[in-house]
Amino acid sequence: MEAINYSEKIPNNVNLAGDRTLQRALEPWQPNNLKWWSEMGPDSAQAFDVYLRTAVSVDPSGWAHFDHVKMPDYRWGVFLTPAAEERRIHFGEHLGEPAWQDVPGEHRANLRRIIVTQGDTEPASVEQQRHLGLTCPSQYDLRNLFQVNVEEGRHLWAMVYLLHRYFGRDGREEAEALLERRSGDADHPRILGAFNEKTPDWLAFFMFTYFTDRDGKYQLCALAESSFDPLARTTRFMLTEEAHHMFVGESGVSRIIARTCEVMNELKTDDPARLRAAGVIDLPTIQRYLNFHFSVTIDLFGADQSSNAATFYAAGLKGRFEEGKRNDDHRLHDATYKVLEVRDGQLGERDVPMLNALNEVLRDDYIRDSIGGVSRWNKVIEKAGIPFRLTVPHKAFNRRIGTLANMRVTPDGRVVDDAEWQAHEREWLPSAEDRAFVASLMGRVTARGKFANWIAPPAVGVNKQPVDFEYVRFN
Repeated sequence: MEAINYSEKIPNNVNLAGDRTLQRALEPWQPNNLKWWSEMGPDSAQAFDVYLRTAVSVDPSGWAHFDHVKMPDYRWGVFLTPAAEERRIHFGEHLGEPAWQDVPGEHRANLRRIIVTQGDTEPASVEQQRHLGLTCPSQYDLRNLFQVNVEEGRHLWAMVYLLHRYFGRDGREEAEALLERRSGDADHPRILGAFNEKTPDWLAFFMFTYFTDRDGKYQLCALAESSFDPLARTTRFMLTEEAHHMFVGESGVSRIIARTCEVMNELKTDDPARLRAAGVIDLPTIQRYLNFHFSVTIDLFGADQSSNAATFYAAGLKGRFEEGKRNDDHRLHDATYKVLEVRDGQLGERDVPMLNALNEVLRDDYIRDSIGGVSRWNKVIEKAGIPFRLTVPHKAFNRRIGTLANMRVTPDGRVVDDAEWQAHEREWLPSAEDRAFVASLMGRVTARGKFANWIAPPAVGVNKQPVDFEYVRFN
């Protein structure tokens, strides 16, 4: 087996070159990872030279390098933010104690579970998106897709490093299993439901990167509070890259909306049939996609009441979003939080112990953030002078997890019976016909500076490059 050059092939600040034990653990995993990438990474794109950002350090002023590179040669790396001197645990039952530099035996299983669950999402999204390059609306968008893909691959490396470095044989076995599961596979699916959904078109991709990568942000922020210092430092650096993924989603949907509004004003119509005939995506269809991706994503936060969430917090494994900015005792023994329930056919709230409601706390933080981006989409519509507004559906809508699972709740929060749900479901969620129409627009555009008819160009290019820069060299 060819030895890995740990300074050239895997940029890192964790002394891979000097850690022979870790090298022995990674040497069989590295070729299996490349095999997985060749089989499940971007379809028919392995030979392209792509203008990619590569993480090379943790220095905020120069942490990334841009250049054309073939994706199989991408320098996936392992980076932890610098250690804080004498960092202390700042929540849970170990409040005030020194942060852990190794895994406490009593928390080993739960920490491994947390890392594996996070790690499983990274290759899953690559698998979900592997065919999208065949229908890209522009070189600019194709490059952004590939950037998201390789950074998800780097985040997989980040989690695998923790498994190999701190969890021995169990960690090595879990790292191998991350390459064995497949998104949507009937026998070996990915761990979380949203990562087994298909991402069949670019509207779905942009919604995924806006909503589901935003879930990633909140999960990583909660893990960045962890008492296990290597996990906290790893996820803190991952957040640096996650911001771009959410930008791809927010700006992508914004550009679709801008193009649709332009055609609406040209044709002086809001008729979905006429707009579809003109080759753009009507705003009600965008709303239905929004409803679907939002509702699927908020299920990722888990049940509204969870003993596991209470255990993880009390043990100091996973905190709240911006834990340090919260004005309470950071133990939460006597704190309560309101969760939703259905009583007598109506939605209502009741107080439960906050320790058991921490999934709901994180979900509500996420929802407030998500609404902000949707407001920015609405400003595009408002600027075009069109009297239509996108809305975030009620958090009880289309749920599959927790107390609200399978309740029939409309986007505006009304509890209805099966008959009313079935009568209006096509108004609220994408139908097969909606998805078929969006798919029909997905022709491949690869000429420099050219864009598909259904999406507007971006205002600026990547890394100060022009919009018509050669982002992908097809060779």
